[in-house]
Amino acid sequence: MEEKFSRLIFIPIAAVIFLMIGYQYVCPADSNTCNFRGHEKGLVQQRLPAFDSLYSEPEPDEDFPAKITSKFNFTERDLDRHVDFNIRGDDVMVFLHIQKTGGTTFGRHLVKNIQLEQPCDCMSGQRKCTCHRPGKAESWLFSRFSTGWSCGLHADWTELTSCVPVVMNKKDKKNAQKSKKNRNPAKVC
Repeated sequence: MEEKFSRLIFIPIAAVIFLMIGYQYVCPADSNTCNFRGHEKGLVQQRLPAFDSLYSEPEPDEDFPAKITSKFNFTERDLDRHVDFNIRGDDVMVFLHIQKTGGTTFGRHLVKNIQLEQPCDCMSGQRKCTCHRPGKAESWLFSRFSTGWSCGLHADWTELTSCVPVVMNKKDKKNAQKSKKNRNPAKVC
């Protein structure tokens, strides 16, 4: 009898613990994923008008600009910085792919969807695209979709900082030799 009773108590307790863990997984603390203070009022809020004062936003003060609060620790300088990228010069954009962060989708976007003076040339059936600078046979993008896995599979920051200059110099020399041959064709007598 006691064994049956302990099983009957164990099942609801285990279910409650499972639901609590699941809720914390879906709605972690300090996140807005399960914001219950949306436009629609919940059942308790509809019944008790005291909840209106608890969850109402404070009136913005016209003398002070609105302060943006963020849960991330980025400074305003980090968020408002401007980087000049000269696609016609010697600048190279290096894409550091961090796994499981949408990097494959973003990498494809870099070679297929960005509107440039000379867009990347992507042939169907090929994984790599050719991303040349306008009027030059040099690449402006270093990513898996433009240069392949030149620095290894999922190269990290340390590997890329030592590998990218070497690979780009080799490619530039190879492209310079090709363009030299095309300019000075051998004379046939």
